[in-house]
This record gives sequence, structure tokens and C-alpha cells, in this order.
Amino acid sequence: MFFIRTESFKEYLRFYPVISTIAVIHIIIFLLVNISTELRDLLSGWNFAIIYFDQYWRLISSIFVHVEPTHLLFNTFSLILFGPALEAMLGRFKFILAYLGAGIIANFATLFLASLATANIGASGAIFGLFGIYLYLLFMKPELIDSNSRQIIIIIVIVGLFLTFRPNINIFGHIFGLIGGLALGPILFARYKGKTRI
Repeated sequence: MFFIRTESFKEYLRFYPVISTIAVIHIIIFLLVNISTELRDLLSGWNFAIIYFDQYWRLISSIFVHVEPTHLLFNTFSLILFGPALEAMLGRFKFILAYLGAGIIANFATLFLASLATANIGASGAIFGLFGIYLYLLFMKPELIDSNSRQIIIIIVIVGLFLTFRPNINIFGHIFGLIGGLALGPILFARYKGKTRI
């Protein structure tokens, strides 16, 4: 099943280089932004700065910024656990498109729907995008998913959505990250002829 990891550390790094790299970036940026508040302010998805100062890089940089250790651990652990099946199926380039694409869609939704004062950070939108891709596969390409994994996907999405509606959570980012993944699914798997199954 897709959520069980049996690889050694070295094997994981070799099999899933994109996920491994993103996880390292998460950790490095976490350390840096906790040393420098100026860097934290520069990389966060501050809506006011994006709209009035054209600082569009924030739509991407904010995906990798985590300030709280629990936020970092939850998002990075989710990526490490749930990302490998998609990286194996899509390949490195398409997985990067999936991850960044969903994260950017989530951040655009936050930009237009949240207040100007909102300073969005974290990979949650991108993570929910991966869940959205799994939902697409579940409904449109069920032959790629075994029965046990189907149940796990449904549970993960339900629990994720339930946890979304709490204080200090970017609801727009989570919801539109999931929608972004659903929208990207048919594009990413349009010509998929691989034999890898989840």
C-alpha cells in the first residue's frame, strides 16, 4: 500500500530525490526564518506585498516556509509518507509540477479570497494538492489503486478536511489545494501508460 515505507534511508533518497530535496529545503528554510525575521517577512505570502508591490515570488516561496516546529513536522512528514507513490508514477518533472502547481493554486486562492493582511506560509496547499490527485485517481483511474489504498485515501481526505476548520488554519489554501490537485490530475495523467500502482 502506498502509505507504507519499507525503504532504507539511502534507498529513499535514491528512489524519491524530489521529495527528499523538498524535505531538506523545508528544514533549511525553517532554520533560516527562525534566525532572521527579515527573511521570514520576505518569503511569506503576504497578500498586501503581492498585490501592491508585485512581489509575486511570495506565491512560490511561501510554500516552503514553516515557522512552528509542529507545522514543519506535519507537512514534511505528510510529504515523505504520501508523496512517493506519485513521484514514482509521475517522474521527477511532473511531480514538481504537481507539488508547485497545487501550492500556487492554493496561494492564488488565498490572495483573492483572504484579507490583504494575510501572510500565508506552509506547504499545506501543496500537500492537499497531492491528496486531490489521489482523489482524481480514485474516481477516474481506479485500476491504479488497490482496495486498501482507496480506503486510506478517503480517510486521509476526510480527516484532512475536518482538521482544516480550526483557528489559525488557511482554509482557502487547504480547500483550493485539494481542488488544484483534482484539476491537475487529468493533465498529469493524460498520457500515463505506466504499470505502477498504488
